[in-house]
Amino acid sequence: MVALVAELLGLVLPVSCAGCGEPDLAWCSRCAAALAGPAWSGLAWSGPVRCESRAGRLDLLDGTAPPPVWCAVDLVGPVRRALTAWKDRGRADLGPRFAAALGQVAGDPTVREVLAVAAGPDGLLVVGAPTAPAAVRRRGGDLVAGLTRHVTRTLAGYALPVRPGRPLLRTGAVDSAGLGARDRARHLDRTIGLRRRHRAAGARVVLVDDVLTTGATFAACRRALEAAGAVVVAGLVVASTPAPAGAGDGARRDSEPR
Repeated sequence: MVALVAELLGLVLPVSCAGCGEPDLAWCSRCAAALAGPAWSGLAWSGPVRCESRAGRLDLLDGTAPPPVWCAVDLVGPVRRALTAWKDRGRADLGPRFAAALGQVAGDPTVREVLAVAAGPDGLLVVGAPTAPAAVRRRGGDLVAGLTRHVTRTLAGYALPVRPGRPLLRTGAVDSAGLGARDRARHLDRTIGLRRRHRAAGARVVLVDDVLTTGATFAACRRALEAAGAVVVAGLVVASTPAPAGAGDGARRDSEPR
């Protein structure tokens, strides 16, 4: 009966895998394995991947090293296609899958150990990278905010002193998607700032986003927060763009020595 209902629904509301396009499946087993990606070994979680060295714009060039950023998987193939479908093609059903992948990153023992050491007297403030208002309207909601809530719940479940916060604000009608690296960085620096009356001084921040590409969004968020007296201690993302071929991927499992 369940199979019959699923088949009838497939005729009325055709569905295909967001990663590869296979019909009658919202998310096939092959693409599910791709989302697990290189950070998994069989069915055993082997640790998230350090990816801050992949994003050249993440360095603020102020003499301080970027904070550690962890991802679950490379932003390639079916993962890239599925994230695009989730963000821009109405595939809201994929949200829980990406949240689960990010929850695995947040729940990793080494990540939790780093965050526990980095927490200040008031604990950690978990902040999502802000989304352009036009994108929020187009997508029917703030997708990164959902990831942020899941990360907060995951860390709180391990008794880490965390609280969610929304100190960052994105202004401007133009989305940065499609801009070149330099123009994107300039645009983000102009449009990401702190909400009025929000106090961030002294906060120790874990920044959450869906992807890390050039690092321009992360850098703009970090500048805005640190200008207000906060400290960004780490970043967590679902996926990151891999290093260019031949450049040497500086990313590593966090179990490897720094």
